[in-house]
Formats: sequence, structure tokens, C-alpha cells
Amino acid sequence: MSNSATRRAVIITGAAEGIGRAIATRLARDGYDLGLFDLPHARDRLEELAESTRTRHGAKVCNVYGDVTVEDDVKRLVETVVQELGDLYAFIANAGIARIGTLHEVPTEEFDKLMNVNVKGVFFSYKYAAIQLIKQGHGGRMIGAASAAGKKGASGWGVYSASKFAVRGLTQSAAMDYGKYGITVNAYAPGFIETPLLEGIDEIYSAKIGKPKGTWTQESSANWNVLRRHGQPDDVANLVSFLVSDNAAFITGENPSCTRS
Repeated sequence: MSNSATRRAVIITGAAEGIGRAIATRLARDGYDLGLFDLPHARDRLEELAESTRTRHGAKVCNVYGDVTVEDDVKRLVETVVQELGDLYAFIANAGIARIGTLHEVPTEEFDKLMNVNVKGVFFSYKYAAIQLIKQGHGGRMIGAASAAGKKGASGWGVYSASKFAVRGLTQSAAMDYGKYGITVNAYAPGFIETPLLEGIDEIYSAKIGKPKGTWTQESSANWNVLRRHGQPDDVANLVSFLVSDNAAFITGENPSCTRS
């Protein structure tokens, strides 16, 4: 158990798979209790994750189902976790989606959907986390999912990139707003991480260039990533573990990459 955790309650959205699942597993290992949130169709995966973290790490776990784009769902998430686990310590707004394509190829409804999940979802998460943390009066952590694409645009990634630049803006501004309450606000910026989300993008891009599935992933590692490999969800979870910990108590408004691409 982390000496800083002392069974503090942490909320993680988009927890059923990929990076969110890795974050949940790592924080349970660190000694935190977990409020896990995902869409109703992910119930089986979230229940399995909850049972695993209870059995392996002794975590108390509260599963909540809903949609980060629905304000009442996020409000209910915070209220439920506090009722079940006690005071909130950290909120990790991890839920996100991707949509690739040049601007003229992206339907307006797809633009709206992506912005709703990636930006409005973080806004609601920060909003209700801040309300609860201020009410409690002893600080805490707010952490959002940004991206390497939120630091530098790339061909075919315009809409996704814009959404992640927005997360950086929300994070930096919130850090200035809530520092006086002892609340730190940071984001994390994954590069290419091997997740179901990346697999779907690879399938689309590989098909576009007329090559077998997996080709785009291999070429992007060689051309865009200074470490010449894709990351694993655990790599991001390690970074988030640090940002949540007492070791990051004097870090706010930052957006560290994992890894540069």
C-alpha cells in the first residue's frame, strides 16, 4: 500500500477497459478505494474489475453506471461514491473517444459527439469534483485525460486534437481557480498506447493505405515515437499514480506526456 493512500476514495471514469482499467488496478494496488464509472453496456467488465481489485488489493469499490455527457449522471456519480466510500480525494476524468479524418470528412454529429465526451465530460467531472472537494475543505486532486495530440496537431486528427487542447485549457484554468482550496489540477497526455481504442484507429488507417491490420501501428511507432514502441496502459497508470500521490502535492496546471510522439 502507498503510504499516501490511507484508503482515500478516487473516482475514475471510463474505467472498464484500456487506460482506465489500468489506472484502477494501479490505484487499488497503491491502497486507494475506487469509484468506478462507465456506460451501462460495460457492466460485466466493470463488475469483473471491481471483484478483482477487491480480492487482490482489498479495495472498497463502488460501481456507478452512466454517461459523462449527462450532467445529472456525473453529479450522481460523485454523490454515490461519497455516500458509499466517504470523502472524495481525487477525480480522474479518463473517459474519452477518438474520431479520425480530415475536417471535411467528419460529420457534424460526430464532431458534436466527440466534443461532448472529451470536453463536456471533463467539464462536468471537474465541476462536480470541485464542488465536493471545496465542501469537504481539505484539498484533493482533479486529473483529466489529455493527449499528445493536445500538444501538437497532426494530419487527420483535427477534431480529436481540438478536444484535447480544450482539456489542457480547462485544466490550466481550473488549477488557477482551485489552488486556494488546496486542490491540484493536472492532466496526462498519452501518446500511442496499446488499447482497444488504438486498435480501432489502426484498423481504419491500415485499410485506408491498403495494408494489413497492424501496419499503421508499426509504422507510427517507427516514425512518430522517440522510443520506437507503443506504450502500454500500465505506463499511463504509473504516471497517474504519481499525480494522485502526495509526491505530486506541489504540482498543478501541468500536462506531462507519456510518451512524446
